[in-house]
Amino acid sequence: MHETITIGHTSVESGERLHQIEMPRFGLGVWQLAEGGQCKGAILHAINSGYRLIDTARAYSNESETGEAIRESGVERDELFVVTKLRRMDAVSYDETIQHCRKSLDNLGLDRMDLYLVHAPPEDIDTRADVWRGMEECLARGWTRAIGVSNYGAHHLDAMRSYATIMPSVNQIEIHPWLQRPALHAATEAIGAVPMAYSPLARGDKISDERLVAIAESVGCTPAQAAIKWVYDTGAITIPKSSNHGRIDENYASLSVDLAGTEADFAVMEEEYVSGWNPTAET
Repeated sequence: MHETITIGHTSVESGERLHQIEMPRFGLGVWQLAEGGQCKGAILHAINSGYRLIDTARAYSNESETGEAIRESGVERDELFVVTKLRRMDAVSYDETIQHCRKSLDNLGLDRMDLYLVHAPPEDIDTRADVWRGMEECLARGWTRAIGVSNYGAHHLDAMRSYATIMPSVNQIEIHPWLQRPALHAATEAIGAVPMAYSPLARGDKISDERLVAIAESVGCTPAQAAIKWVYDTGAITIPKSSNHGRIDENYASLSVDLAGTEADFAVMEEEYVSGWNPTAET
C-alpha cells in the first residue's frame, strides 16, 4: 500500500520540471502530539504498521521526538519521508529562513529532510520573496530534497510567479468532505504542485455526520475511513493525525476502502467548513 507520487518544482523562467522525487501519498501527521513519549510512540507504531511519511513542524514542538523515532524505527532512512515546516513567526527574512531550517535539522538529528514547507504565507507581504529565496537556498544546499508551502491560497501561489525562481512542489492545506476546495486544488496543480491534505477528518468535528455514516455503512468501513479515503481519492497526499495506535491502524486500512458509486453523496457534503485556521483567505 506504499503508493507514491512524483513531486518536483517548475522553473518560473522556462516552465521546465526540476528536482523530481517520489513521495508517499499517505502518512502520519503529528500536530498536537506531545513530547514525553506520545509523539515518538505514535510514530514508531505507525512505521511498524507500514507508514513511510511523517509530517511534523517546528511549531508542533516535537521535531526532536520525531527524529528519535525515525532513528529507533529500524527502517532505513531512505525508506522514510520526513516533512517539517518553517514557523510563520520565523518566516521573516532570507537569513532567518536558512537559520531555522538548520535548527529544524538539528532538532530532528538528520542530515537532511525530504520536504520543507513555509507553514503559512509570511504576514509581512514584503518579506515573502526573501523567505522563498531562503527556501530555495536550503534546497540548493541539499538540506532538503524538496520545498513547498502550506496554507497558501490561489492568490498567494499566483503572486509567487513574480518572485520565485522555482515554484513549490506541494501546497499543504485543509481538505475534507466538508471543505472540498476544488478551485484551490486546481490552482495548486496549475503551478506544478501537489495538494497535501491535513485534517481529513475536520479535526473530528463532523465524524458523526449522518451522511458520512450512511456512506460508510454502504461500503463497509468506518466513517473515519470513508472520509480519509475520499480525500485520498481526490489525488491529495493525505496525512491524518492520531496518537491512538488503534486509530493509526484504522486510518491506514482506509487505503483499501472502495468508494466507487459514492461520488454524488460526497459532493453534496460541501459546506466550506474550516475546522482550523485559514491563512489561505488572508491578503
